[in-house]
Parts: sequence; C-alpha cells; structure tokens
Amino acid sequence: MIYDTIVAKTTADGISAINIIRVSGDDAFSIVNRIFQGANLEAAKSHTIKYGYIHDNGAIVDEVMVFLYRAPKSFTAEDVIEISTHGGNLIANEVIKLLIKNGARLAENGEFTKRAYLNGRLDLTEAESIMDIVNAKTKEQLALANRQLRGDIHRMIDHLQEQVLGIIANIEVNIDYPEYDDIEQLTDVVIAPKIQELILDLNQILKEANTGQVIRDGIKTVIVGKPNVGKSSLLNSLLKEDKAIVTDISGTTRDLIEAEFNLNGILLKLIDTAGIRDTDDVVERIGIERTIKAVEQASLVLLVLDQSNHLTDLDKTLLDLTKSKTRILIGNKIDLGNKINLENENIINVSAKHNVGLDVLAQEVRSLFVNENIIGENYTLLSNTRHIAKVEETKQSLHDALTACKSSLPIDMVEIDLRNAWVALGEITGQSTSDDLIATLFQKFCLGK
Repeated sequence: MIYDTIVAKTTADGISAINIIRVSGDDAFSIVNRIFQGANLEAAKSHTIKYGYIHDNGAIVDEVMVFLYRAPKSFTAEDVIEISTHGGNLIANEVIKLLIKNGARLAENGEFTKRAYLNGRLDLTEAESIMDIVNAKTKEQLALANRQLRGDIHRMIDHLQEQVLGIIANIEVNIDYPEYDDIEQLTDVVIAPKIQELILDLNQILKEANTGQVIRDGIKTVIVGKPNVGKSSLLNSLLKEDKAIVTDISGTTRDLIEAEFNLNGILLKLIDTAGIRDTDDVVERIGIERTIKAVEQASLVLLVLDQSNHLTDLDKTLLDLTKSKTRILIGNKIDLGNKINLENENIINVSAKHNVGLDVLAQEVRSLFVNENIIGENYTLLSNTRHIAKVEETKQSLHDALTACKSSLPIDMVEIDLRNAWVALGEITGQSTSDDLIATLFQKFCLGK
C-alpha cells in the first residue's frame, strides 16, 4: 500500500533529556534529508544511525541523531526515520513544523500502529496490546500485554478458526459429494460432537478470562462502613499517603474519594465512601446515597467493622446491604480489641493505623479474583473486553449450529452458523473487521503511537 508521509513526537510533552520524532511513509528519507545537515540519508543503509544537525535554510535548529529503518523492516513496515533531538517542546515543535513544511503531515492518534496493522506488521490483538503496555501499572499487566504482543492471542484464535473450518469442510464435502456420507450420520456422529467440543473449549477460555480481565482492568473496589470506623485510615494505609482526611468526627468523609493501588500485582480501583448512618445533614445524605450506588456498581466491597466494639444495628444493616456482593469483612482497630466474631464469615483483622494485617488482605483479594494456576509465561489469557465479547458471540453461533443439528435442519443452515462463528473469531484478530471499528480502536491511541 502507498500512504502519505506522517510525523509525530513519540515522547511525552515537557522538559526531558531527549525527544524522539517519528517519520513514516514513502517519502520519509527524502523529506528528512532536506532539513538534515550530515550524511546523505537517501543513500544510507537501513538500521544505521547518522549524526548531524536539523537546519532551517542553513540556520541550525538542533544537534540530532537520526535512526534509519527501510521498509519492510520497521515498526510500520514502511520507510521510517526517528529523529532524536534535545528535550523540550520548542525544539520538537520546530522540527515537526519543518517536516510538515517539506511534505509530511501530522499523524493522527494511533496512526503509526494503524499502519503497522494495515501493512500486515501486526494483527489487531498485537496492535491493541501496545496501548496495554503503555498503560500498564503493574508487572502482571505488563506481562499480560507482552504475551499478547508476541502473538499468543493470535495463535489461539487461529487454532480455533482452524477447528471451525475443519467442521465446515466436512459439510462442504457432503454438499459437493452427497453420495459420500449419510446426512443424518454426518450431523449426529461427526459435526455435532465437534461443535460440542469447541463449545467446551470456549467455556474454559471464558472462565480463565475472568483472571485476565482482573489483571488488565483491575478491580472496582468500594470501602464501606459506619462513620468513624477507619475507612479513610485504611485507604491511607494502603496508599501509604494521606489521601483522605482522618478525624474523630463522624461524617468527615462526605463524598467519594477515588484512588488506584497496586495490591500484590492486582490494581484496586479504590473508592472511599461516606459513612452510612441516619443524618439530617443534606450534604452528608447525598454522600451516603452515592455510597449505596457505588456499592451496587462495585466488583469488590471492603466492609470495615470496628473490632474495639460489638456489632451495632448499623453494622448489621451494612452486612445485609452487601451480602449479595463479593466482599471481604475487615475488622479494624484490632490493636484496641477483638469483639466481633461472625458465624460462617471470615474476618480479616487489621490495624489501619499501625499497618497490621494488610498483607493478609492482599492475599485474600488475590484468592478471590485470581486463578494462580493459569498465570504463567506459557499460558494464554484473554483480557480485552472486545475479545471476550467476540468469543461469547462465537459460542452463541456454535450453540445455534448445534441446535440446527439436533433439529435436523438442512446441513447448509448449520454451515451458516459455523461461518458466523468463524467470522466472529476473525474480528478479534482483524481478519474480518469493519473500517468503522478500526477507526474507533486506533482513535483511542495517543499521538505518536
């Protein structure tokens, strides 16, 4: 494919040691060569580095190093030059202006990665993994994204598609050469069992994807409890900073306080809430209403109880409010007493004030949400919501095909459902994807990617 030449800064804005400006397209070498004082870039070999200056009609703009990559051995599979300048927004902007003046245009968000995908350098899952790598906040997130970038998801989807195509091939042979097989025997003995086996495989993939999603997206976690039970102290202890105001006055926290915390490799998206109680204070009542809504939307509830006192009616109300949620009961202020013991309920005793018991809390979170047996270098996990939705769609098409088999519908009707399954899988890797989806996905990337 032939594209125009694009340019963007790949490093973040602000003062830094260096900036890197990426140029990609058929005219990359000639455009940069017009403003480069040094070696003749158009005659230079691929994967070499040249030292020189960027100039504007002879006036030096900056001393630079220029990295040369000729197609197809580059990130975009096009001719690419990366110009390493000194840091600072002014220098980068001046160089980019010169490149645009000489024939390049400013890249759109994600356009370099989009070209890598369109040129066959990456599939869609590998392209998406790049933003996961950029956004990673835990080692587990980074490892998961790197496994996706190296093609693990691509290979898994390819294998599933091959299995679907194998079933379709059996049907095609029967349609083209009907004398070879009895149609009823073909559906009952050959096709239906293979579809059932595929559905079982997809069920296992989706089950394991729960762990993948937790690692990639984190856990929306709400801290709840009655006023002055130590919710804000727990938040501050986890974050190791004074994020929330802590006082002995009930109702100090009146609105939701949000923060992110890496808890043993799992990102908790923490929300510290207003203490729930009866109150005539209008502002505090609004905060309590938001607390109840946050509990409804949370994936995990940390219900904080005061171990220095016996359960109150308000504690019991909160226990009832959260009983249908995935929750962890936390007995705070263990340094002041141990008065709460609930039957059939496990309580993790902590002292938020003295940082006691937080390691046990971390272990409990992982045990609830992470299957440790499937986290490993050689294990493939789905984690992207789009991928999971497409696998669900694939499974539904296979169920439709299985129903068609059992209902003795014409064999070509079964094939239609199987082809739908194959297409849904192809939409994960980008083999069968609409232009609108591609545009939407890459718009989420940052400029320079």
